[in-house]
Amino acid sequence: MLRFFKSSLPAQLLALLLLVLALRLPLLWLGLPVTAAELRALLVGERVHGGAMPYRDLYDGTAPLSAAFFATLDAVLSRPVWLYRMVALLLLLAQALRLNLVFNRYDVHPERGYIAALTYLLVGSVSTDLDALSPLLLGHTFVVFALSALLPTSREGYDNRRLFRAGFLIGVGGLCYLPLSLFVLVALFAVVIFAANSFRSSLLLLCGFFFPYALVATFFFYTGALPGFAQFHLQPGLTDLIASGLPAGLQLRLLIVPGVVLALALVRALGTSLGLVFQIKFRQLMLVWLAVAFATAAVERGGAPGVLVLLLPPLAYFSLFLWQRYQRPLLLELLLLLILNAVVVLRFRAHVPRLEALLHMPAESRFGLLPDPRYATLRGQTLLILGPDDRAYFYNRPATPYLDWNLSQIDFGHLTEYAAVVRVAEKMGSAPPAYLLDQSNQVPQLKQLLPGVFGPYEPTSTPNLYHRRP
Repeated sequence: MLRFFKSSLPAQLLALLLLVLALRLPLLWLGLPVTAAELRALLVGERVHGGAMPYRDLYDGTAPLSAAFFATLDAVLSRPVWLYRMVALLLLLAQALRLNLVFNRYDVHPERGYIAALTYLLVGSVSTDLDALSPLLLGHTFVVFALSALLPTSREGYDNRRLFRAGFLIGVGGLCYLPLSLFVLVALFAVVIFAANSFRSSLLLLCGFFFPYALVATFFFYTGALPGFAQFHLQPGLTDLIASGLPAGLQLRLLIVPGVVLALALVRALGTSLGLVFQIKFRQLMLVWLAVAFATAAVERGGAPGVLVLLLPPLAYFSLFLWQRYQRPLLLELLLLLILNAVVVLRFRAHVPRLEALLHMPAESRFGLLPDPRYATLRGQTLLILGPDDRAYFYNRPATPYLDWNLSQIDFGHLTEYAAVVRVAEKMGSAPPAYLLDQSNQVPQLKQLLPGVFGPYEPTSTPNLYHRRP
């Protein structure tokens, strides 16, 4: 199997694609529950597609380019969960094949083929976390594509366009998921070890990095959303992003297989001598990439949806040393088969009786979101949820800017202040939602403060649910 994928013929690429589809499509076909991050993405895309301006008409910290991308998907199809899953698969494929192409084109390792892409996609299929589209997965694609713009400086000399493009792509990745901005440190390290004029090249790189931020800030300035962009995205973006919803213990156990592969690959890589100076420098670059990947994952304490994707590029690179020629090639073949079997077992453990209990690893699908049965009869209505539980939005539409409850506390958490009460009245708009779901018991206070806005809401037979009388 290893010998087969160490060739760069079209047959190997086709076999790789078939293997990945065989691993990932069955669960997608059987259906996976919507995650908390996916539901938020669906709601953000729906609101932005409906004309809401992020950070001005929407209290949410989703990065601007991610919000725009979700809105584009919503324009194709309303609440397209299956389209999200297909896009996530295509993004992961694009990352793996692009990285594999860079490794082969620049001879970062003496051996070529599709081994790097095989490892990337195989280990990336351990968890269903990467089956869901997330801002991290979207932004990481731009970071992977930025790598090739950093490498030719060692061979083709000083190139302004390449350095600017590398910084620009990393900046775009940060506009999809803010912590990815830390990868500018990887780019600066690449400039130091590759470029002839490190200071000037670093300035060009930083200009490219800040250029997309300048464009987005200018756009929000003219649309009146710049204060919200700074308040809801730049300030809380490093600490208040939505988590995957998986318990920390389960996430750590799911990282056992990638961790073991990475450890074995690092031991083999650091014990292998390379002949070309470029290959030695590239190995140093990937060590820095690995350190920055851990730092980016630590921003959300490892709880970001799709956090595993951060480890895949350095893991794919160092795996080239793990799968290189060995005195006993049969052992490597057995190791690859063992990893493949481990991925299959972990991925499909929910469909094998008693396997979850045996492994002490409940399936990720058990932590997905399901509609709240208390509001099963509430469908197709405009709704405002005063609380953190968004499940009532499954079959209903948000109709106010108050989407993220934590960020909405800037108003609802300061109802003793006149300015906050005025903002609530303004944000409710001329067409208030038909229903209110009061999870925080604030409706009585709101009726006293704003009787013209909240007075028409009357309790229904469902606890905490209010209906606006005509």
